[in-house]
Amino acid sequence: MLVEGIRASAEALAAGAPVSFVVTSPRLATSDAGAALEAGLSGLDVHEVEDDELDALADTRSPQGILLVCGEPEAGLEGIRAGGRYLVLDGVQDPGNAGTLLRGAVAFGLDGVVCLDGTVDPWAAKTVRASAGMVFRMPVVLADARDLATRSTSAGVPLLAADALGEDVEPLAGMESFALVVGNEGAGVRPELRRAAEKVVAVWTPGPAESLNVGMAGSILLYTLTRGATA
Repeated sequence: MLVEGIRASAEALAAGAPVSFVVTSPRLATSDAGAALEAGLSGLDVHEVEDDELDALADTRSPQGILLVCGEPEAGLEGIRAGGRYLVLDGVQDPGNAGTLLRGAVAFGLDGVVCLDGTVDPWAAKTVRASAGMVFRMPVVLADARDLATRSTSAGVPLLAADALGEDVEPLAGMESFALVVGNEGAGVRPELRRAAEKVVAVWTPGPAESLNVGMAGSILLYTLTRGATA
């Protein structure tokens, strides 16, 4: 997997991501944050190239002078345990939305994220950037819906399905354990997970907007569900 930019690279290193090698260019040292990051690369396999060479390798339009190539961290559904709080991405295809939700999961203290089939690769460069590198801060599991439903039931972790027509999530504020499923930007949560869910929940919106995008709605739902919960 490819990690680009100062912030995402710093997060990957701080989280102990398995780094295969690093590519840097002189542009990295032109900012204080970049210079500090460069000083911490000792012990890694670092390849120094010119700015234009790194530009050709990068996925971004304005590279910041550093790329990491890392192995993908591995985690399994056995990590879903009683009392835990989890986010499930069900066919979320936009890397910006997925990255926003991964970042939110870290910010609100969740115990892990499950990415179901049809979801964008959480380790794709665009998703990693959208998460500001937070994807390295918690277990991220790739799974299918049936296995998730089976595991959540056996672990005693209630499934909650997000839907604009669901019940107001506010009464569930501070819920101690849950697996919140947010769905595809167009189709929503798949029917079998809706049926398996203990509740279908929504963000109360008094204004005339028909709905919120999945990144915004999911973040608000996580804020509400974790507000006041015991860490």
